[in-house]
Amino acid sequence: MLKGFKEFILRGNVIELAVAVVVGTAFTGLVNSIVASVINPAIGALFNAASLADALVVRIPTVSGDNADLLFGAVLAAVLNFLIIAAVVYFALVAPMNYLAHRAEARRKAGAPAVSENAPPTEIELLAQIRDLLAERDAAGNSTAGGAHVAVPDETRS
Repeated sequence: MLKGFKEFILRGNVIELAVAVVVGTAFTGLVNSIVASVINPAIGALFNAASLADALVVRIPTVSGDNADLLFGAVLAAVLNFLIIAAVVYFALVAPMNYLAHRAEARRKAGAPAVSENAPPTEIELLAQIRDLLAERDAAGNSTAGGAHVAVPDETRS
């Protein structure tokens, strides 16, 4: 059971996912900081408030005589935060990946090889090259017939 768990954890996809979660968490903290420290106060100033979260507050009287606050500014701040993160993820990750996939599909439809010319040969190609070299050597008379090895017997052994 532990062997299966170890194989699962050490697979590339799980490690890549863990890295993505860590980077995403750090990126979210960065965007939250920018939105809370720069963007929300700037937009809040338009509404004569300290920040967007403090702007657009609607006070509703309750039955007990207190006030209940509806914080529409805080909701707008959360929506703005989400839109910024979604836009960065889309333009930094999704759009380039879609472009690369579209280019690969267009190459495939055009009949061009999907791999570059600088790519190393595959195993099949290497084996075919070895076969051809051996056939050339056999044709030139540089090989032993029938796979027999030519060796000088060691006469010191009895």
